[in-house]
Amino acid sequence: MILHSQIVGSGQAFVILHGFLGMSDNWKTLGNQWAEDGYEVHLVDQRNHGRSFHSDDFSYKIMTEDLMNYCKEHNLTNIILLGHSMGGKVAMQFAVMYPQMVSKLIVADIGPKAYPSHHQDILKALASLDFSTIKSRGDAEEALAKYIKDKGTRLFLLKNLYRKSKNEFALRINLPVLSNKVDEIGKSLGENYTFDGDTLFLKGENSGYIESMDEILIKKHFPKASVKTISKAGHWLHAENPKEFYENVMNFI
Repeated sequence: MILHSQIVGSGQAFVILHGFLGMSDNWKTLGNQWAEDGYEVHLVDQRNHGRSFHSDDFSYKIMTEDLMNYCKEHNLTNIILLGHSMGGKVAMQFAVMYPQMVSKLIVADIGPKAYPSHHQDILKALASLDFSTIKSRGDAEEALAKYIKDKGTRLFLLKNLYRKSKNEFALRINLPVLSNKVDEIGKSLGENYTFDGDTLFLKGENSGYIESMDEILIKKHFPKASVKTISKAGHWLHAENPKEFYENVMNFI
């Protein structure tokens, strides 16, 4: 099975991987900008997300294989690879497994270390949605608001909402599997893996995902890595400060 994607532009392949509970749509605006700059941009939906297939198997090793199969299907080589959060973990894993495929690696607000599982509340909130009573996006947001105070987070999650039929909404994500396998998300990159290619880590100024001391581990796995901070941004740095994010990426590629 091949991952679903949206492809825009032409030129060197630039593959973008979204984060946990996200989808390719999250990257549309920036993707279109890079397409205008002369790249063939691949906005990919990872398994159990967006319009890609659902599966009971879910791990970084498997998602890395998904990406390799995708690259073979589309005859991609020498790619620029960008991943955010969970997508950043997949991008790191792919670069260390298939270094010959990656010309430049960009990792957004995630490090190679292990992270404690912290998505349970969001998953519970999504599981609480009762689609027999939800008749509009407003109803769904109201239901989520009982659990999730931050409006931005609610709107991000509601991008997964779609009309299954004229009268029924559903979620695009495979919620049961993602809830069951949530511990996979925090796993670290294997200890002895390295990627010697050009690498850029971007971290949000107000995000705690990459701390100063993590830079030692980053350099161990990615000797050529540079770490830059996106100002006035948290974990959703590409959405909170797209201009600075875009500029940093363009300077790097």
